[in-house]
Amino acid sequence: MAELENPSLMPNLITYLSCLLQKVAESNDVNCRFQPQKVSVFHGLTRPTISIQSYLARIYKYANCSPSCFIVAYIYLDRFAQKQPTLPINSFNVHRLLITSVMVAAKFMDDIYYNNAYYAKVGGISRTEMNYLEVDFLFGLGFHLNVAPNTFHTYFTYLQREIMLQPPPSIAESSLSLDRSLKVHLCFNEEESSHQNQQQQLAV
Repeated sequence: MAELENPSLMPNLITYLSCLLQKVAESNDVNCRFQPQKVSVFHGLTRPTISIQSYLARIYKYANCSPSCFIVAYIYLDRFAQKQPTLPINSFNVHRLLITSVMVAAKFMDDIYYNNAYYAKVGGISRTEMNYLEVDFLFGLGFHLNVAPNTFHTYFTYLQREIMLQPPPSIAESSLSLDRSLKVHLCFNEEESSHQNQQQQLAV
């Protein structure tokens, strides 16, 4: 998609996705007190010290994958959240889910991509753990990796519109607006036609 080649778009997209995922994670951190959540291989013992924005910027800098991979990775995260409702995105698993989703997207989308050992270094984990994360992510998706053009366009258009209409809030602002965050993070039901897409909550 030609718009993704705009050099000014990707930094804004990375920033917006980071803030969006931050708010989702914080919201689900609160919800975990009231709703049962399973612990998976993506779940760390402690919250990573690196911020989501810095982590995603690091992936963007070193993965050298096509810009489309970050849109597809977002779609994969959305699918994962819908298929695994007891494994919502939170502060303990979002980093591992991010590095895994981008790696899987790169393998599916790009002709040339780095191997698991390289992505493990970028993500700050071992190659063995990266391998386990990939397998669990694929099973969590039900191996549903194909992204139809209209689905890609729907997600990309939504992100692009949000970037243009409302610049992403700072991390400090997002932490103060948890009560409104669930109204911001939307996903799309791919089983319906593009003109009848039902907007649902991401990672609720």
